[in-house]
Amino acid sequence: MLFDLKPLSSEAIPAALVKAERYRLLNEPLQAESICRDVLAVDPGNPEALVMLMLSLTEQFEHGVNMQEPIELASRIGGPYEHAYYLGLIHERRGLALFRQKDFASGQAVYSLIVQAMKKYQEAYALRHPGNDEALLRWNSCVRFLRRTPQLTPEKPFAEPVDVVWTE
Repeated sequence: MLFDLKPLSSEAIPAALVKAERYRLLNEPLQAESICRDVLAVDPGNPEALVMLMLSLTEQFEHGVNMQEPIELASRIGGPYEHAYYLGLIHERRGLALFRQKDFASGQAVYSLIVQAMKKYQEAYALRHPGNDEALLRWNSCVRFLRRTPQLTPEKPFAEPVDVVWTE
């Protein structure tokens, strides 16, 4: 027996988004995801719900959620800066989730995901508003992660270094 979903009233959206954020902070991304889907059913373009849904999904990578829907959501959020930044975040979180599974046979995939995240952060940094160094902070976090985990390697050896170089 299937049950019908109950529609959220548009007046309840602000309070629902506060609850969704609270669930995310309590490490209950499934609850946050559900609330965001209820909000988006009423207001499909709600930017706060789109971001929170994307983040909630990335917090579930270790539980079988794949990258497809978060990537699609990132394309609906903001402009070029947000698109690049959130794509970086998606790749970084997927790489870290894969790393936490302690399957070091996937070390090459983890490395590739982190490097792809760094490329997107560099792209976002070039598009940022003055004073917004979020992408730089995420870049530095990726660099520190790669330094701390030297067992991660590129998928195939390169004839010359292919490190992503930060340019300003």
